[in-house]
Amino acid sequence: MAAFIAKQMVGNQLSAVKGAVGGDGGDDGDDKEKAEEEERERQEAIREAEERRKEKHRKMEEEREKMRQDIRDKYNIKKKEEIVEAAPQEEPNPLMRKKKTPEELAAEAEQEELDDFTKLKNQIETQVNELKTQIEGKCVMQ
Repeated sequence: MAAFIAKQMVGNQLSAVKGAVGGDGGDDGDDKEKAEEEERERQEAIREAEERRKEKHRKMEEEREKMRQDIRDKYNIKKKEEIVEAAPQEEPNPLMRKKKTPEELAAEAEQEELDDFTKLKNQIETQVNELKTQIEGKCVMQ
């Protein structure tokens, strides 16, 4: 029994080596053609399976939406409308985003400076108001 198993294991490996090493030299073109044909068939099968999957999911989503609409109609619920923002969509790759012009960069820098100045101004105003209230609290008019 052990000899049979050993022969099967070694025999399969030897036949694989014989086919790879030499055997028929003229079958290389046929092998390549067969491999290319098999690859095309495999790609076609993958594409068809993907199309069937997408169609199946599309049908399921249509059925779900129909059920949702029936429930909305039954309970008089309004469908929520998705708000589409007019804001520009961010690029998926930040390296490929649109470059800013020097005018845009200058405007942004000016806006940041204004923001800094307004923050400082507001901070000073609050401090002055606090001092004013402290002084008024200490001063008593007679």
